Amino acid sequence: MRVYLPLQPPTLQSELLDSNYRYQEFLPSKGLDPYIACYWTIHSKASHNNKLHRIIPDGCIDIIIDLRASSLAKGAFVVGLMTTFETINLTTNYSLFGIRFFADKVRQFIRYPVSELTGHHVLLEDIWGREAVFIAEEVQSAKGLSEMMERIEFNLLKLLNYELQTDQLLQAAMHYMHASYGMVSIRTLAEKLSYSERNVRRTFQNELGVSPKELSGIIRFQYLLQELNKGSQSHFTDIAVKYGYYDQPHFIHNFKRFYGLAPNEVFK
Repeated sequence: MRVYLPLQPPTLQSELLDSNYRYQEFLPSKGLDPYIACYWTIHSKASHNNKLHRIIPDGCIDIIIDLRASSLAKGAFVVGLMTTFETINLTTNYSLFGIRFFADKVRQFIRYPVSELTGHHVLLEDIWGREAVFIAEEVQSAKGLSEMMERIEFNLLKLLNYELQTDQLLQAAMHYMHASYGMVSIRTLAEKLSYSERNVRRTFQNELGVSPKELSGIIRFQYLLQELNKGSQSHFTDIAVKYGYYDQPHFIHNFKRFYGLAPNEVFK
């Protein structure tokens, strides 16, 4: 059973969804479960209500295919790791299909320096070549969601390269990060891994383009969101303390940095 279930605002604030703004997530098959957090779709119609689609850091990297794109080569792209929130104003029609990869596992599919993706959008064609256009066409021409999922999984399993393993130090560090729910210092990581702090920092920067402190902060935030989303009866302050925030102002500041809203604006 999965422990880490990265969440995005449309799941947390489902009251924002309506017939003009639909968002859904779908779990991958067992063979792709270790690598992919979920597949997702967004369908929106131009709204005059200034509706925003909010995206928050989740420790993942997304491949996104624009199902309405006239140019398939320019309608498929990769979004690297995010360290702060973004918003999209839904003033035009959107129809997107996404694949949300765990950042430390995506290397086995894209064969591209993951660190160079952080904070950037890169055309999928620049990574997969003509294969990107073929896959985008396969997805765009599918007759319904079920066929779309079958086609994308078939192609991902073909692309999966078992020889491109995650760096062992990174893999071990990620294990400790999740075991501690993101509440682990670089010093503790280095001690547990029997490496210097410098080596640990360099590995994260080279492999993912972020520091271990940045990524552990995102992971901690996501675990906190999971607990809040379960409808925990605990007060915000108690949950903040549980996840290592030393006082409420620190918790609120951190929450706003990653989400762009205060906790009581999200969990009402």
